[in-house]
Amino acid sequence: MLDSDSMLTSFALLAVVRLAVFLLIIPIHESAHSLMAHWFGDDTAKDAGRITLNPFAHLDIAGFVLMLLLGVGWAKPVPVNPSKFKKRRLGMAMVSLAGPLSNLIAAFIGAAIFMMIASTAALTDIDKFEIGNGTSLAEIGVLLVYYYVSINVSLAVFNLIPLPPLDGFNILRSFMPAKFDVWVFKNYRTLNTAFIILLILSTRITELQLPYLYARGFMETLIWLSVSWIPRLFGL
Repeated sequence: MLDSDSMLTSFALLAVVRLAVFLLIIPIHESAHSLMAHWFGDDTAKDAGRITLNPFAHLDIAGFVLMLLLGVGWAKPVPVNPSKFKKRRLGMAMVSLAGPLSNLIAAFIGAAIFMMIASTAALTDIDKFEIGNGTSLAEIGVLLVYYYVSINVSLAVFNLIPLPPLDGFNILRSFMPAKFDVWVFKNYRTLNTAFIILLILSTRITELQLPYLYARGFMETLIWLSVSWIPRLFGL
């Protein structure tokens, strides 16, 4: 059974991780959408100040509060005007893909940092520097970076699910005929409601989560395999 100090430490770490999602991960995802739109000729998001890592530029109050309380939330939608794209369908696909792709790149960088911290700790006395409750500085560092990698991968894979209003659905729309766009526009509210219901059901029916969990596990494995060579640089 966990003592009160351990529970307090775990709660504090969880709070830090959730805050980090908003301060570090969400701005990367949203800025990537905005930057890609700018590259394809639409400056709507740029003019709105959304190409920035300043988390408050992407702040949605309700989404932020839920992120802190429940670990799930959202940012302000990125304003995009597809009519300004030089190649409309390609532009929409790339803008939608940019967010998840940025999270996978961030996950790779985080995994590399994790390996360097872990390798350094194995060769030095850094793991002997404790900050209380027998927890070392190295343990805190690798735990936070591990969560950073895991959340980035989770966000990327989740957003690639081809259901509205996620990025994966917008990528799918980019390759569908115009009639499909008209149908989506007419039924968008119904589709969003169905998605929310599906999310709620997935918390009760674990089988609904299996495709997502498999895809997330597969992607995390690829990320960690891609940095598995780093300890060898330290002679480990």
